[in-house]
Amino acid sequence: QVQLVESGGGLVQAGGSLRLSCAASGSIFSINDMGWYRQAPGEQRELVAVITSGGSTNYGDSVKGRFTISRDNARNSVYLQMNSLKSEDTAVYYCKGSGILTAQGLRFMTGDYWGQGTQVTVSS
Repeated sequence: QVQLVESGGGLVQAGGSLRLSCAASGSIFSINDMGWYRQAPGEQRELVAVITSGGSTNYGDSVKGRFTISRDNARNSVYLQMNSLKSEDTAVYYCKGSGILTAQGLRFMTGDYWGQGTQVTVSS
């Protein structure tokens, strides 16, 4: 089965930086899109950044110019470099893989999977 494991969250002061990592494991043949989402207390989950298998990126308006998403297809991993962090960035950050192609025996399946989330706290 597919599992997405995140790392890199923690506490950082405003203006600082963090780098989040997420690695997908399992019998994976390919992953279409990989992305980061976040959810602050009492708020809806929102898109932070997404990157396609070809390397095209898209960012939420609130993080443009500050965050950078990247991926390593050989490692089935996605990263989020977060710079100039603000208190408003405090949230649980979730990794998502879309269109993950796996095989079990002769049966192929495609699905979307989420990581467990990692806490990012930005102090003022």
